[in-house]
Amino acid sequence: MYIQRRLSDSLSTIRGLRFGTVCKEKSSHRYRATVGIGGNVGDVKRRFEHLFNYLKRDKRVELLKTSLILKNPPFGFVDQDDFFNSIIVLKTSMQPILFLDYLMRLEKKFARKRSFANAPRTLDLDIIFFDNRIINKPKLQVPHNEWSKRESVLIPLTDIYR
Repeated sequence: MYIQRRLSDSLSTIRGLRFGTVCKEKSSHRYRATVGIGGNVGDVKRRFEHLFNYLKRDKRVELLKTSLILKNPPFGFVDQDDFFNSIIVLKTSMQPILFLDYLMRLEKKFARKRSFANAPRTLDLDIIFFDNRIINKPKLQVPHNEWSKRESVLIPLTDIYR
């Protein structure tokens, strides 16, 4: 069951049993990672539920919090369906590049195909923050370089840290 609330003509928030909740407060893992999740192909809310269940079972991570889900219009390539976006906070003992590789394998597991920038996708996983680190490598920029300009990140982040 989902509870939907309209924020504007183009934005809606969605709360479900697993999104918009605190899952766990403490963890034995070393690093705290804030990850943006998104998608606009197929049944995205159901895919988010499957991702939630997968992460809950995976010993390499511990799921701490989930934000509400935001339905919002696409940007960049705009001729596509609206996106669903959320934020999850995890703990992991993986180093940042290894964690990024883990997330990219998860995207593949959930049928992500990379065709062009801002293309429609089944699942997109972006590291927004990784502890308090600043990372500038060709493969990974943390904090995510566009996080403060995107409603798809700011609104779910506000929900988590209210």
